[in-house]
Amino acid sequence: MHFGVLGSGIIGLTSALELQQQFPTARVSIIADRFNEDTVSYVAAGIFRPGTSFMGPTQEITHQWMRDAFNYWDELRRSTESALAGVCQLSGYIFSRTTPSVVRNHFIEQLLPVYRRATEQELRLCQGGWKYGSFFTTCLTESRLFLPYATKKFLANGGQVLRQHVSNFFDVPQDLDVLLNCTGMGAKELCNDQHLVPIRGQVLKVRAPWIKTAFYGDLDTYVLPGFETVTLGGCRQYDSYNTEWCKYDSMAIKERCYDLLPSLKKAEIVRECVGLRPHRSVVRVEPELLTNDQGRRLKIVHNYGHGGYGVTTAPGTAKYAVQVVRDMLAGNSKL
Repeated sequence: MHFGVLGSGIIGLTSALELQQQFPTARVSIIADRFNEDTVSYVAAGIFRPGTSFMGPTQEITHQWMRDAFNYWDELRRSTESALAGVCQLSGYIFSRTTPSVVRNHFIEQLLPVYRRATEQELRLCQGGWKYGSFFTTCLTESRLFLPYATKKFLANGGQVLRQHVSNFFDVPQDLDVLLNCTGMGAKELCNDQHLVPIRGQVLKVRAPWIKTAFYGDLDTYVLPGFETVTLGGCRQYDSYNTEWCKYDSMAIKERCYDLLPSLKKAEIVRECVGLRPHRSVVRVEPELLTNDQGRRLKIVHNYGHGGYGVTTAPGTAKYAVQVVRDMLAGNSKL
């Protein structure tokens, strides 16, 4: 049995590791032309806090993805490899001046170990005259550490990596039994998927070791401490393909974050990053059978369109995608 995984971001890597776990005697190959710092995953802050707009094919499946993903990250956080994998526990606040619904997230309120209303005293922790707030405890996954950790684990399990640009699904090796398509924004052209839209994000990574708590405010403002740096954000620019760093976005992010926590003004800026989040109103995890002009058939399981919640939900959709692979091989999938 030979499986291929197209894409080496966090969706591709978690899918490849899940394949190895579920099919221990199979060969698994990752096929990609971009790795580690060249992937969108590398830019992500990686906090487990999926938005209420994140949606799979049904609510039940969406909740299963989130449960499986959180359990995966939490188990890794408790393990001896947590520091190597870049997974830690993080607590934080989300504040709003506009509406209490901004600070609520009904599903993860039941999933996370702590998710409660902020006290009046806590609402004054940050400048801004906040009216509503929640305090929560969750997991953070730093992709800068997790991507190389997962790649090393994948290779140690006997996996192979093929550096190759794929512009057509039939460019992949002929002996593959099933191909997992984890190409993120690349799927727009590969699948001619008009439902896939980039949401541009820009963040600053700063050195501020005194920040130990996460903070969210209105207008997509966030301060998220990681292992070495603190991520300041952000922006969500719908249908923007601009991968260049923008000084005006940077100025706006700094102004909002400095207003939230004035001590950040003295933080050294380490780097500024831009990424295009692959957004789809319904995340696509489903099988497809393709046949080319020469009559070659290819079994594909798509796993893309996670938007800004790829790091958060990757292990959950990976588990589901590998179950779809199993169903496909058994002839049980609805095609």
